[in-house]
Amino acid sequence: MRKHQDSGTLTEVELEFMNVVWEIGGGTVRDIHEALNRETERAYTSVATILKILDKKGYLTSTKVDRSLVYRPAVPKVAYQKQTLQNLSNKLFDATPSALVARLVDDDTLSDEALEEIRNLVNKRLGDGG
Repeated sequence: MRKHQDSGTLTEVELEFMNVVWEIGGGTVRDIHEALNRETERAYTSVATILKILDKKGYLTSTKVDRSLVYRPAVPKVAYQKQTLQNLSNKLFDATPSALVARLVDDDTLSDEALEEIRNLVNKRLGDGG
């Protein structure tokens, strides 16, 4: 069976699993189960099932080592972030990135420090020193 990259976004649970795999770089079901259980108790079989789903969707690769499968990210986190942000911009902000940024900086809960960091990132991208 061929793996295919799902063009949609990950579910909340799948994203939680992927964040762990991205953080630890990969591992066996047992490794990933232990890392996940630092936050929330999960059944070993449930972890194995979600990892198989992510493998089938093309977000993970699996290699048999001895008697265990070792899962590794097939999609870098930065690539997933970019794809998801583009989808969000297209669907919710009419493919207008400036509308997305405007909504972000208009958020009253954003601190002055966060706004300054955004300004610095924009200036750096534009090649301005300040």
